[in-house]
Amino acid sequence: MLFFIKNLVVFLFKKWFNQYTFKSENYKKGGVYTIYERMLKEYERIGIRIAELKKQLRQFPEGKLICARNGSYYKWYESNLHTKNYIPKSRRKHAEKLAAKKYLSLQLEELENEKKAIQFYLRHHNNENKAEHLLTQSSEYRELLSSNFIPVSKQLSEWTSAPFVKNSSYPEQLIFKGCSGNILRSKSEVLIDMFLYTNRIPFRYECELQLVDGVVYPDFTIRHPVTGQTFYWEHFGMMDNPVYSQNAYSKLQRYNASGIIPSIQLITTYETKEYPLRPEVIEGIVRGYFLNDVPIGGSM
Repeated sequence: MLFFIKNLVVFLFKKWFNQYTFKSENYKKGGVYTIYERMLKEYERIGIRIAELKKQLRQFPEGKLICARNGSYYKWYESNLHTKNYIPKSRRKHAEKLAAKKYLSLQLEELENEKKAIQFYLRHHNNENKAEHLLTQSSEYRELLSSNFIPVSKQLSEWTSAPFVKNSSYPEQLIFKGCSGNILRSKSEVLIDMFLYTNRIPFRYECELQLVDGVVYPDFTIRHPVTGQTFYWEHFGMMDNPVYSQNAYSKLQRYNASGIIPSIQLITTYETKEYPLRPEVIEGIVRGYFLNDVPIGGSM
């Protein structure tokens, strides 16, 4: 049984690896953490689906369907333990129900095997991210490693470290520490921080920005590492909340009125409880906007 479970684990890893492999070496370094998070999410999804299938199967009649070839046709039989009874064509609806039952039963069996494989992985996986730990403020390695992550341009490096006016609202919400040393408001912002910092992209967190109708504090103010062009990144993390989403739309209108256009100078990402921000989305945005010599858009 243990050998069977290990083979399933290998199969799942190959499937997910092929689907979520990216060119960024920095992303690969964080890949173990991402796979672990995906495993947890998949484990939860499979558990819900198993419960749904079991509920559905309770509504089907007893017995199993057997299809036996008879020349160029098939005969249907209903098996109940030691007996096998012929199902005439007049009882086709009954045969259809047993066929649906067999299909759902096989789905259930496959999902239960996948769940066992994921359980095996979760029991034996250590979710401690040792590589990222070396970049934390308390790490004795941070100072030695910092030169590998600061922007290449001296001017942009100085811009990153220069003092600026920060958002002082709701300081109690700043509870997540990023790779850069910034204290952030959400796990999604931690991921954005990580991709920017490890790719040596100069940025500031919640830096004051004057719009035509007042001040805002974009989540991230970013400079293109080659051209120096300025971009803003707003992450809207509770779009399933009607009040929050309405405020988000209003904020986008304010940016637009000041000539900062979404998908050009303004990067926006969104999530809900059911649909969290995925690391591969962040990686794609960072690569598309900042790891090309010619950026998608921007302003000096």
